[in-house]
Amino acid sequence: MSWQEELAAELKTFLRAEQFILNAPMSEHTTFKIGGAADLLIFPSTTDEVISIFKLTSERGLDCTILGNGSNVLVLDGGIRGVVMKFNGEFSTIKRDGRRLIAGAGAKLKDVSEFAADNGLSGLEFAIGIPGSIGGAIFMNAGAYGGEMKNVVSVVRAVSRDGRMVELRGNELDLGYRRSVFQSNGHAICEVELELDEGDVALIRSAMDDFTQRRQSKQPLEYPSAGSTFKRPKGHFAGTLIDQTGLKGLRVGGAMVSEKHAGFVVNAGGATAADVLKLIEEVKRRVFETYAVKLSPEVRIIGEE
Repeated sequence: MSWQEELAAELKTFLRAEQFILNAPMSEHTTFKIGGAADLLIFPSTTDEVISIFKLTSERGLDCTILGNGSNVLVLDGGIRGVVMKFNGEFSTIKRDGRRLIAGAGAKLKDVSEFAADNGLSGLEFAIGIPGSIGGAIFMNAGAYGGEMKNVVSVVRAVSRDGRMVELRGNELDLGYRRSVFQSNGHAICEVELELDEGDVALIRSAMDDFTQRRQSKQPLEYPSAGSTFKRPKGHFAGTLIDQTGLKGLRVGGAMVSEKHAGFVVNAGGATAADVLKLIEEVKRRVFETYAVKLSPEVRIIGEE
């Protein structure tokens, strides 16, 4: 019996059968639609389950990779060894407490933004088009249109790798440009508390409609992608530099620099992670050659080649 089968037998004591998949192709669980298989993919639905999963992986010395909605991620073609814990719909409750919203880590950012609008709470309008979970949004300090999670998050409840419940707030979160403390401490974000402002529903909806229209007109939503591929270099915009270097439509295999927005590398059909990595390197090389500006990926690269 393989270690996956042994672990699956233990998982059956506290998870339903549909909450885990052996040898799960990550192309089916990421927005890029790319990636080899994860040895064992688990979908927890409660904090207690997260604690139990960490305990089991720790006892066996297994790596445990945390995923939100699978956006902003490129899984390499060799897949992911050990366990992947993905926070999805079962971890997605959203509730209101005055001006605060409390959301499970698996709640989609779009749904939290919609919930805030329905309740006349302002501050999360910028997030309407970001294609990730709220847990992933905190992990990356996601932002758009002048807003970022740093401005609205007040408390994050997480589970540490040794199975402790922890609560972080303020400076403890170390939120910066596409950065948070969770990128280094390995905690699994389970619940997020947001502090918002009372607002006019019509004005909130108007702002969200404007952001949605802008996104639909400018971003290549017709192709699978991981979102914006490159971080914003100081004093520049990555998409503008790539466009001005003449790289729109540049392809390696099935990976392509979007012809609609040069800041996006898209899966134009059958792309492998190797295709994407080669294209990223070629874009970086040509932009540096032309403008002496170093680009670095915003997309999180995980797994084995």
